[in-house]
Amino acid sequence: MALNHLNLTVPDVPATRKFFETYFGFRCLLDRGRDALVVMVDETGFVLSLNNFDKADEVAYPAAFHIGFVQDSRDRVDEIHARLKAGGFDPQPPREFHGAWTFYFRAPGGFLIEVLHQHGKG
Repeated sequence: MALNHLNLTVPDVPATRKFFETYFGFRCLLDRGRDALVVMVDETGFVLSLNNFDKADEVAYPAAFHIGFVQDSRDRVDEIHARLKAGGFDPQPPREFHGAWTFYFRAPGGFLIEVLHQHGKG
């Protein structure tokens, strides 16, 4: 069994879409106009949908809620960190934590993202 999709409610669908396209390689499959819904896919076939059906100006996620993106190497984690910094984001510095080289930051939409390389995974 594999997780195949995730739906996130975000206040700014276009900005969050651009973020995932720019930094995580997602591509858009469906754009439902008026900034209500986009459906995206990554290179593994994982589907991410972003919505704002209620036109919310703010969305609150629980403090510990986060999305993790596992990378093939520590260097790839560092590369994504540098790209995010250059793009105006303020991610925590990468560090050793829970058996991984990892960092966290807030994405457009306010939810937490973890980028990590799990030791022993490549």
